[in-house]
Amino acid sequence: MSKKILFGAGAVLVAVLAGCAGGSQGVDYDKLAAQITQSDFQPNGIVTLNALKQDANMAACSAANVSGKSLPEEQAKAIEAAALKTIQWPADGKFLGDWKEGEKIAQSGRGMTWTDDAKTVNGGNCYNCHQIDKAEISYGTIGPSLYNYGKLRGVMNPASPEAKAIVEYTWGKIWNPQAYNACSMMPRGGHNGVLSQAQIQHLMALLLDPKSPVNQ
Repeated sequence: MSKKILFGAGAVLVAVLAGCAGGSQGVDYDKLAAQITQSDFQPNGIVTLNALKQDANMAACSAANVSGKSLPEEQAKAIEAAALKTIQWPADGKFLGDWKEGEKIAQSGRGMTWTDDAKTVNGGNCYNCHQIDKAEISYGTIGPSLYNYGKLRGVMNPASPEAKAIVEYTWGKIWNPQAYNACSMMPRGGHNGVLSQAQIQHLMALLLDPKSPVNQ
């Protein structure tokens, strides 16, 4: 089971509870959620039930989803502001690494899965949710297509005043997407320690390097 599947389990659970909410009265959904979690997800290898625990922000987003309402704007802005402060910018000041290494990371779903050990290097599993390279025929559609990501955003011209902002936004989005969308379903790759700064630099190159197939 990949980390993306684990991440998506919470969303599936919310969807189940949302369906129940339409036809049930007086149901203790917290208790029901705990029962489903305990019966369907068992610790195995390096993966424990802690992987399914939500922090306060995600719990608030899940509750809003179940209720069919959006988070109050003030609460959403507070979550985003707090998340923005958690972003760690590249220690060496370099945002782009090697796009070829970035492609390997994007393709890999290893690490933090049922059959991996603690020494397994995590992948990004990016294709599970996004189209990235036009040549890739197998990809998810939960997230938007990232094909031509840098080309469409004018990052091909480093002197462009918009380029710096796009580069920093892209880094921040990979590090902690809640900084830009309080209830983002995108994994918090850097913030949760799933990806290292070096790995994020390589993914950045995949998206932004003019030589990357993403921008051809």
